[in-house]
Amino acid sequence: MDTDRRTRLTPDERRAQLVALGVVHLADHPLDSLTIEELSAQAGVSRALLFHYFGSKQGLHTEVVRTARDSMLRATEPIPELPPRERLRDTLARIVAFVRDHSGTFYSLVRGVASGDREVRAVVEEARAEQAERIIAVFLELGAADEPMLHIGLRSWIAFAEDVLVASAIGTDLPSESIVDFLERSADGVVAAVPADGGRGRP
Repeated sequence: MDTDRRTRLTPDERRAQLVALGVVHLADHPLDSLTIEELSAQAGVSRALLFHYFGSKQGLHTEVVRTARDSMLRATEPIPELPPRERLRDTLARIVAFVRDHSGTFYSLVRGVASGDREVRAVVEEARAEQAERIIAVFLELGAADEPMLHIGLRSWIAFAEDVLVASAIGTDLPSESIVDFLERSADGVVAAVPADGGRGRP
């Protein structure tokens, strides 16, 4: 029965199934432990098939991390209809909820791939850039000056927020609302620290 069901999968369905198994693995194990051999055994397919779909272990890792990243970005996508301050809090609340619901995946994305190859790191950096742009857009709507230091400060704040989320939202009983409050105040602090002249110095 299982063999019959496997043979009915289209190539795209088979590839999606393999990537999904990789994402499940990422939730409980470091990325480096996901090998072609490990995944082929889990899926009951040949190693040659995985090489056909992904080309290499690096290709497999890149697709698994990209899929996990996209899942996080979709789950935390801002609701454009909300006013900017409400949108910020709602986005932060859903980020905290994602981290608590998918702690292993989040940890692997922000910590486990730090020593990974360049392509995998690039996928994670794209997520950080997207999250930063979401936060920057809110503060521009709230009236912050569109200065280089605003962009630099809030992009750096993303790395700070990741550290806060790892320490506060994973394996603790801290109230989610308290974490959201802290993240919001810290982002406000970064924006308040941006000099009026954008850091270029007064003439």
